[in-house]
Amino acid sequence: MKSSFFAKWRGYVLVEIKGRQLERLINLMVQKGFQLWDIRFSDETAVRLYIGLKDFFRLRPLLKETGSRIRTKERHGFPFMMDKLWKRKFFAAGLIGFVIGIYVLSSIIWRVQVEGNDTIETSRILEAAKQQGIYELQWKFRLKDPEMLARQLQTALPGTAWVGVEVRGTHVVIKVVESKLPEQKPLSSPRHMVASKNALVTSIFAEKGKPLVKANTYVRKGDILISGIIGDEQHQQTVVASGKVKGIVWYTPKVEVPLTQEYKVYTGDVKKRFYLVFGSRGLQVTGYGKVPFERFETVPELHQLQWRSWTLPIGWMNERVMEVNMIEQPIDPQEAKKIGLEQARSEIVAAAGPDAKVVSEKILHEKAENGKVYMEVHLEVEEYIMEELPIVP
Repeated sequence: MKSSFFAKWRGYVLVEIKGRQLERLINLMVQKGFQLWDIRFSDETAVRLYIGLKDFFRLRPLLKETGSRIRTKERHGFPFMMDKLWKRKFFAAGLIGFVIGIYVLSSIIWRVQVEGNDTIETSRILEAAKQQGIYELQWKFRLKDPEMLARQLQTALPGTAWVGVEVRGTHVVIKVVESKLPEQKPLSSPRHMVASKNALVTSIFAEKGKPLVKANTYVRKGDILISGIIGDEQHQQTVVASGKVKGIVWYTPKVEVPLTQEYKVYTGDVKKRFYLVFGSRGLQVTGYGKVPFERFETVPELHQLQWRSWTLPIGWMNERVMEVNMIEQPIDPQEAKKIGLEQARSEIVAAAGPDAKVVSEKILHEKAENGKVYMEVHLEVEEYIMEELPIVP
């Protein structure tokens, strides 16, 4: 088949011609310089051949002269494609507009992100970046070279050891490495280590200073545990006392536990919504109307278009609004006691510190009233009991 680029550009058709003088017809077409190829006779009265579009319109006088009939089977080439597009001009315009829109949206900076900063405020870095032309809705082609931007930002941000600028599709990532200054130790004045609570001492370790109590000694809040004064009466010296002292502290918290608990249950009824997403905004397409559920939870699923390694700022979101019912279930009083004890332990240990542990527990009073269990619990907790007390001359 002779379907060169020029033939496709000008257009050509496959035709079927029937008649008694087909050989004469073809000879006349060749004599007049018609562009013909792939001539195939199916029998003596029928032939199929390809003919250029321009010559097709010159064929009618020859058909009348030879008494032949013609039928078009196929159409090929650019003129026919343009004719189809013209018939669907709105679709073609939308397609062209979509391509232009994608190109425009992918040429805009939609997000500026800062990574690696601990002490330097993000707002301060973004303000410095804006001064260099890095901000949301900025055209990508207006950005300077990333290496130049990084140098300018490092100059504008004292306290940075290194700044990097990376363009990831429609996002700009500013990476910051802050300068690390030597840690300055706070100035310490002479001090004692004293008891922070009434307690029974279980262990004492004096790293610096003179221990004044031993294990199994009862102390009151404010008693000196490790003295910052060392030496005898004639040769005394004040130091910064340090060490670790543990003791058993007594607590009597009051807790209340309801005899019914609420559980969340999904009924299976769902209302769906669909949104078109452009950047940080969404256009609702389906699912209008008031939510028909008294209690519900919303679960969004966001999908963004991607082109190569770029995430485009357009996409769609499916949102499911699921009906929720709250079901009340009674609790056995013994189970409520366990929950109350666990609640008391958790609250006291959380306040005492991560190294605290409960060594003994006992329920002093309990009663069930108004759908709740009320308890007073006695807890013995081993924890650190020291705190600092400056030595005043």
